[in-house]
Amino acid sequence: MTLLSCFELGIIDALRETPGMTAAKLGAAVGAKPDSVEQLLFLLVKEGFVAYDEGSGAYSLDALAGVAKADLQRALTYMNMIKVVALRQLFYLTDSARTGALVGLKELYGSEGTLYGAVAEHKDLRESWATLMDAVTARIDPWFFDNIDIPAGAQVLDLAGNTGLGAIHAYKLKASPGLRVTTFDLPEKEDECLANFRKHGVAEHCSFIGGDVFEGVPEGFDVVLIKHFLDMFDKDDVFKILESVNRSLQVGGQVKILVPVYPENIKDSDNYNVDFFPAFFIGCTMGQGGPQKLSTYRRWLEECGFTVTKTVVKNPADIPPDVIPVPAVLCATKDPH
Repeated sequence: MTLLSCFELGIIDALRETPGMTAAKLGAAVGAKPDSVEQLLFLLVKEGFVAYDEGSGAYSLDALAGVAKADLQRALTYMNMIKVVALRQLFYLTDSARTGALVGLKELYGSEGTLYGAVAEHKDLRESWATLMDAVTARIDPWFFDNIDIPAGAQVLDLAGNTGLGAIHAYKLKASPGLRVTTFDLPEKEDECLANFRKHGVAEHCSFIGGDVFEGVPEGFDVVLIKHFLDMFDKDDVFKILESVNRSLQVGGQVKILVPVYPENIKDSDNYNVDFFPAFFIGCTMGQGGPQKLSTYRRWLEECGFTVTKTVVKNPADIPPDVIPVPAVLCATKDPH
């Protein structure tokens, strides 16, 4: 919050435009008390984001001066989502863990259910969460589709595909004659989904089916995509989803899964996923869920009647250091028994 506040106050932009400003000048420029500006900047100086000259009392950008605009915007989008969606709700994390419900969401917004329902009613949640999720999808989907095969002319179902962005990416990135991609999600998503298909020029190749995955998955598809979804649920519900998908497919039908994963060694020094996700899912979005190790997802797929044919984990070295999830792909086919 200290770092984000310096951005929100305009301190960083002021220093970018006019290096060498004192706390008094910065305070006047951004409309804050110089004493508060100085206090906030102590941390940024400590971390090397901002430099301080003892002689003149002037500040200038240090490491932040060399951050590309796109990288900075990506990091700020994460920080804003954590501020708006997470920090206030996590005051109630203990209660949410105990009850399996989002106590903070109810206390703060009067909303029952999950974050994904609340974003439809609350602009601040929607703008903060959806902006990040769209950015994550746009960045991860090309990697996901590079690592899966979709047979030419296949009938593809994007399970819990929200408002169609995943289906659009599927068609554009894996196009073949006869390929058709259908988004399956709650009926209230249909209008926005179809509008997105028209906007992106894929309305002839993409369609929508309304329904609830826990009540059944549509049949007649060769490939089912499950992206950004399984990690939202505890084991019992993950099994319900996978078993429902298994029933909907013919023998040999394929499932392609995209999930964030924890490292096999939770004590891995590069593992910052567990710093974030357990509290985020239990306290802020679902009241349950969270990523698993790749080996756990593999075992669960096998227990639900699938043979795993391929797994890929994105190299953490290829992920910007401000990005939290480490994504993995699991491909599997329905067993003959």
